[in-house]
Amino acid sequence: MVIVRPFQGLRPTKELAEKVAAPPYDVLNSNEAREMAVGNPNSFLHVNKPEIDLPESVDVYDNIVYAKGAENLKRFISFGIMKQDKCPSFYFYRQVMDHHSQVGLVATVSADDYEAGLIKKHEFTRPEKENDRVNHIMALNAQVGPVFLTYPDVNEINCIQAEVCTSSPEYDFVSKDDVRHTLWLVGEDHARKIEKIFQSVPNLYVADGHHRSAAGTIVARQRRDHNPAHDGTEEYNFFLAVIFPKSHMKIMAYNRVVMDLNRLRKEEFLQLVGDNFVVKPHGKPHPQAVHHFSMYLEGMWYDLEPKSYPENDPVKSIDASILQDNLLSPILGIDDPRTNNRIKFVGGIRGAAELEKLVNSGKYQVAFSLFPVTLDQLFAVADSGNVMPPKSTWFEPKLRSGLLVHLI
Repeated sequence: MVIVRPFQGLRPTKELAEKVAAPPYDVLNSNEAREMAVGNPNSFLHVNKPEIDLPESVDVYDNIVYAKGAENLKRFISFGIMKQDKCPSFYFYRQVMDHHSQVGLVATVSADDYEAGLIKKHEFTRPEKENDRVNHIMALNAQVGPVFLTYPDVNEINCIQAEVCTSSPEYDFVSKDDVRHTLWLVGEDHARKIEKIFQSVPNLYVADGHHRSAAGTIVARQRRDHNPAHDGTEEYNFFLAVIFPKSHMKIMAYNRVVMDLNRLRKEEFLQLVGDNFVVKPHGKPHPQAVHHFSMYLEGMWYDLEPKSYPENDPVKSIDASILQDNLLSPILGIDDPRTNNRIKFVGGIRGAAELEKLVNSGKYQVAFSLFPVTLDQLFAVADSGNVMPPKSTWFEPKLRSGLLVHLI
């Protein structure tokens, strides 16, 4: 069973929350972050993308970048931009984007649970990205970006959430990308109940933030090994997360475009695709069900339905695997989608219009629109101890950074 703990959140004052809140560190490049932070010294990008306050020639992994992040966080605290709550608390965080609303519990979760496999993952992590987050956490003595977790709904927690979210919120604002962000503090009585209820929850699942999870666990291990008085209750043993019930989650597709047809003529390509798929021209830009694909080629959408796939394999039955194993690899020669520079991945938030635009530009020749992975599929892969195919899931809306920081 998992440990979910309240914590003393470091957070912006009510009047500055909208100014402080910023996108996660990994959805903007340095130039985009610089541009977004212009004229806003209170933007949390100064903390989670601190290279924006240094010359562009500085390597983003240089130690002076992490030191700058620590300096900026100290400035936020000393100037009263952010203050730490006096008592440990849980928080409910609601995001509304278009017609989708999701409410998660902001808490800290156990690094020991992550190591023990109670917090389940579905992606490989890369050492250089882990090290980046470890260095950032160690320099700041804080976790500034929450991990996005999910779990099968628990009715008692849903009821508490519904009750708390009828009260007056601490923050309520709309960010420039038209996402509404609302945050509530959870009272002590409800917090005790939530903590106890989670003791009966067998597993949590990483939806987004695998490198942050791994980094939080590495930091916990390092701090533990260097603390002779370690007793397991220290804040470094836990990392920051927002935990969403399954019913609130929305996964978007992660689509693909390929530069060329691997030296095949259009007719040859379609004939080979027809060996493995039922191909129907004049299709829709978005597949209508799982295990269906939409393909854009020379101004026309096609419906593709695989003729066979391993139904009982939790990984090979994922649509990204079906497309990779039956078309991208054998026909287009994309053997390793992680490293092949002929393929580009396009988040579902950009829609089919972006796929058409890329192909119509002439830079790419064919695009594939996928049906979103379901939560049940994600759970099945994680439960099996395997990982999802590369670039399988796209989660929206993204969690804002800076609304709550966990000091360790």
